[in-house]
Amino acid sequence: MDHGLKKEKEDCSVEKLAAGGYAYPYIEPSLLEKALVLLEELLVFSCGFTFEGNLILPSGDDRRMIQMAEKNNVKPVLVLTPFSKGAFHNQLVRVILENRLIQDRIIAQLAALAEEQGFRGVDIDFENVLPADRVRYAEFVGRVRERLGEKGCSVSVAAAPKVSDSQKGLAVEGTDYALLGDSADRVFLKTYEWGYAYGPPMAVSPLDKVRQVVEYAVTKIPAEKLILGIPNYGYDWTLPYERGITRARLVGSREAEETAEENGAVIRHAEIAQSPWFTYVKGGAEHAVWFEDARSIAAKWNLAREFGLAGVRFWNLMQEFPKGLSLPREGRRSASGNG
Repeated sequence: MDHGLKKEKEDCSVEKLAAGGYAYPYIEPSLLEKALVLLEELLVFSCGFTFEGNLILPSGDDRRMIQMAEKNNVKPVLVLTPFSKGAFHNQLVRVILENRLIQDRIIAQLAALAEEQGFRGVDIDFENVLPADRVRYAEFVGRVRERLGEKGCSVSVAAAPKVSDSQKGLAVEGTDYALLGDSADRVFLKTYEWGYAYGPPMAVSPLDKVRQVVEYAVTKIPAEKLILGIPNYGYDWTLPYERGITRARLVGSREAEETAEENGAVIRHAEIAQSPWFTYVKGGAEHAVWFEDARSIAAKWNLAREFGLAGVRFWNLMQEFPKGLSLPREGRRSASGNG
């Protein structure tokens, strides 16, 4: 490849890359203000719905979040989920996907809510879609996009991380990357939770695993439609790990750094995973911590640039970003599409 052309391509990718982040309406205003300086879009988590198709508005002051976002030239986006009592409700997903009248009711309310409160986008995040509903799911996303597009709103859809068409598992079998890519303005890859609360100690978002997902995703969806997920948290495991018994504690990235400092722990950097980790002893118990820092986030940011993706999104903004994190806000483009 001609080096001049390669440089031009890389510059174009950097120009388009944008950052967003998810937050609950009860986020501390001072914490949100710090995050908004680095972002192009703010995703309000979340709006639910009933079996009858009536929206359940976010609990908290989402209007304040919208006002703060607009003040900082950040695009407010509403997240639609089948979230009930702290968990994704699979039966809600099935009901909405198999009943067009309920879909019509939800879509009409979404359009009215976006216009009334000033949301400039909608992000659809349904987990554990049944394989039999994969086409219906994509069609629903497309119907939301068609209606909300009339209001000037973009529509993105969150997708579990996949590496092949034949991958098994409830989380992925109902998620058809190609169909969702055709139906939405953007597809958000939830590239985290390899290390999770009930699993063994490991990186939450190891770069080698994330790369595999991106490599597969770009064969199904145009790169400029894809958004890479980056966790702003980690886990603290008490050792020894026992499957089915051990439950890791969620920690913010800044909290993890402070824990290492307080306990005189040496933070190491896993070369393949490109993630920081450390161990420490407290109260006679040994702990292992994996988290994200400015260096690991930069590695994922550069991966998004390498593939020419639309941008990145952070889950979530409820904790402070790691020390030293700096994200360019070039072009003020939104990773959600319009606007």
